[in-house]
Amino acid sequence: MASSASLNLAEARALLLSPLGPVARAGSNRNAVNVSFEFFPPKTDEAEANLWKAIRRLEPLNPAFVSVTYGAGGSTRERTHRTVHRIISETSLRPAAHLTCVEAGRDEVDEVIAGYKAIGVDHIVALRGDPPGSAGIGGAYTPRADGYANATELTAAIGRIGGFEVTVGAYPEKHPESPSIDHDIDVLKAKVDAGATRAVTQFFFDIEAFLRFRDRVRAAGVTIPLIPGIMPVSNFAGLKRMTAACGAALPDWLASHFDGLDDDPETRKLLAASIAAETCARLQEEGFSDFHFYTLNRAELVYAICRVLGVRETKAVA
Repeated sequence: MASSASLNLAEARALLLSPLGPVARAGSNRNAVNVSFEFFPPKTDEAEANLWKAIRRLEPLNPAFVSVTYGAGGSTRERTHRTVHRIISETSLRPAAHLTCVEAGRDEVDEVIAGYKAIGVDHIVALRGDPPGSAGIGGAYTPRADGYANATELTAAIGRIGGFEVTVGAYPEKHPESPSIDHDIDVLKAKVDAGATRAVTQFFFDIEAFLRFRDRVRAAGVTIPLIPGIMPVSNFAGLKRMTAACGAALPDWLASHFDGLDDDPETRKLLAASIAAETCARLQEEGFSDFHFYTLNRAELVYAICRVLGVRETKAVA
């Protein structure tokens, strides 16, 4: 009988010799894939209609969970709560509610945690949050004297109340306020010690940088699931703003793909889906079977990428 090592070597050799690319190879991959989706709460009636159109389109894919964000500085807190409550009431989905430390005291945050528990939420995405007001993403953050200082303290508070899975953030290309990747990994370890059960990464486009981060995280003894965050973006101008704020690298090849397409949204969508699908397919070949999609409340691109990964509709939705 061949050893598992020789089988792995044979599989690697077959990939190198295959005339197919990673997306085509993904079509014959029979390993189960788990997906999760992130939405943001609507600010207008039109945005709410678009959100629920996206939720209904993706619900039949039976995601492991769906998360609902806070805005910068906790600016959409009440809308987040309402959206989570409606997901519980009207869908088959399992919501993971975002929670941040921004502009809230410890008692207020604890009340929110208890409130989530009371309505049946059992999964929280614990984040420090972005500075409020003009500072925004990447700005200097000053915790409230009566609040939780960071995501580690917030994770510990969720654990004290109990009954939750806790997802935390990870930054494969370094948090914009961090002095080093090593510091980021130390922070991640502290969050795990405080009770974090999985980590979802900031979106990225440099696959090799992400894989190096994965290797360093594992070498540091962090064993919780590390889930790549994938954001298919067809608006390149908006993407440049986001990457500048969060510290994600924007490769030259990506800029080249979108060059001259400002007035061609359909081609931009095709490119966005193609790039994200290839990223996921390559990571699948690196052993990843869980993917978290930042949907931007748009379902079409994410649905297509899930098809590439072998995710299919599994049940009818009432």
